[in-house]
Amino acid sequence: MDISARLRTKLLLLEPEFRGATTQMWRSEGLLERYQTYLCTMHAVIRASVPLMELALRRMADRPGDPLSEPLTVYLAEHIQEEAEHDAWLLEDLRAAGAAPEDALGPLPPPDVAALVGPQYYWIEHHHPVTLLGYIAVLEGYAPAPGLTDRIGRLTGLPAAALRTVREHAALDAGHLDELYALLDRLPLTRDQEAAVAVSALHSFDALTRLFVRLGRSAPAPSLRGAGPTPPTGVTR
Repeated sequence: MDISARLRTKLLLLEPEFRGATTQMWRSEGLLERYQTYLCTMHAVIRASVPLMELALRRMADRPGDPLSEPLTVYLAEHIQEEAEHDAWLLEDLRAAGAAPEDALGPLPPPDVAALVGPQYYWIEHHHPVTLLGYIAVLEGYAPAPGLTDRIGRLTGLPAAALRTVREHAALDAGHLDELYALLDRLPLTRDQEAAVAVSALHSFDALTRLFVRLGRSAPAPSLRGAGPTPPTGVTR
């Protein structure tokens, strides 16, 4: 079994809980307000994507002779270009959805965002940059479904301009995931490195699920502009 197939098999074990969380998130009741909160939350996640890959590139440059260096460096450099400005899309969507960019840029990012993104910085710095591939596999592999854009627009009345990020990622991420899994299958990973990628992916999937559990709660969220702690979390992007 290829490395990519083994990773997919592991992630399948966590899918039911994730699907339950996203079903609750995208239910019709109160969707407009939840969608605005979703855009703010995903901006906090996605604005870290390019900096994470840039950090991984720098740390790979510190590893002369590493057999992963050339293929991983090429992949990261290309993927940085593919993901550039996606955080700006979210701010444009937020404005078109009737909110303000400051709602995403001003407040402290919620703890569940830090729990999703933060470990990648640690593992890149203190273990190996290849661990980032597990995180990318989850964000690319569990992107918005193709029919989600139409559902949000139909239930909220929002214009197409408010739905760009969901629409574009539904179209783009399947191809990006294929590229990532092809890379994993040709990298000369040791067993320990493969395990590290899997740990990164499984943690990321669990953290993403917990993030969606919080987004899907029916209780009103705290003011995005004001005070009040983020409520404790339960369990894509």
